[in-house]
Amino acid sequence: MRKILIGANLALLVGFPIAWFAPLMRAGLLPLFSLSEISVVSGLQSLWGSDVILALLVTIFALFAPYLKTIGLTLIHFELLSDKLLPVLAWLGKLAMADVFLIALYIVVAKGVGIGKLETAWGLYIFTACILASIAISALTPRFFPRKNIPAASA
Repeated sequence: MRKILIGANLALLVGFPIAWFAPLMRAGLLPLFSLSEISVVSGLQSLWGSDVILALLVTIFALFAPYLKTIGLTLIHFELLSDKLLPVLAWLGKLAMADVFLIALYIVVAKGVGIGKLETAWGLYIFTACILASIAISALTPRFFPRKNIPAASA
């Protein structure tokens, strides 16, 4: 199981960047026009031009939090980082899940207004799967990578 967790976590290092560039949704103002694809990266590009504070928050939630958590878990799996940092990594995972919630909320609100057309795209499912896999890996890590009993140094 340890090798499966390590492999799955390493796969997330590739999966997250794919999810960031994959289309999360397709949006259009009127049904007559084609729909524009929106990804995490294209959404961030738009936000940086209009609302820097919101862009910074979304960048932290969507990019830095899940990737830093994945890197941290990788370092723990290879015994290069203390597992005492698992609570911090769990907190980073919660920030990443907040981003998925915000995207879903945006889709629900936009559909409720009914002015344009909004469809979810395959990237939303990949992004959500990456986040959920990361949560599962971090939940299983303490079980399969227990702390080593290192005797205290004698004085």
